[in-house]
Amino acid sequence: MKVHIETERLLIRDLEEYDAKGIFQLDSDPDVHEFLGKNPINTIDEAKQVIDFIRNQYVDNGIGRWAIIDKKTDDFIGWTGLKYEQGLRVDFSYYDLGYRLRKKYWGKGIATESAIQSLKYGFEKLDLKEIGAAADVDHLVSNKILKKIGLKFIETFKFEGSTCNWYNLKKSEWLKFKPTDVYK
Repeated sequence: MKVHIETERLLIRDLEEYDAKGIFQLDSDPDVHEFLGKNPINTIDEAKQVIDFIRNQYVDNGIGRWAIIDKKTDDFIGWTGLKYEQGLRVDFSYYDLGYRLRKKYWGKGIATESAIQSLKYGFEKLDLKEIGAAADVDHLVSNKILKKIGLKFIETFKFEGSTCNWYNLKKSEWLKFKPTDVYK
């Protein structure tokens, strides 16, 4: 197990095969998938496939989504992090910031906290020049988080019939903003 980030309340580490139950709890929830095509998974085998897909990104691209673990309870909260995205925007590939939490953890600042830590990792450890993110235009909470942590709205685009907002943050902007305390 490779730990990437540790905060006062979170452990952010590689997804492992034993996270299948947590991924199933996350991705089988229709509310979690409200803005993700409304296609939740139905079996633990599908959860294992999700983990395999992400773990292959670690090998192929050197980065992929990470598990978020509650340090006090060792509970699987969801995932966060960066991935090299090659399919969302047809005109270009980019490093994508993302997060997805189990419903019982919504509204606790965890998406914001983990996203900030992911940006910090991308800019300070990986020396990325810019990071992008997308959110369904109707997903008000996710759009609010992306703006709160410093990403700039660029444009809207279509993906699989949905209208999405496209955001971007350059390393030079991050160095000026550094939103490390916005989740407190």
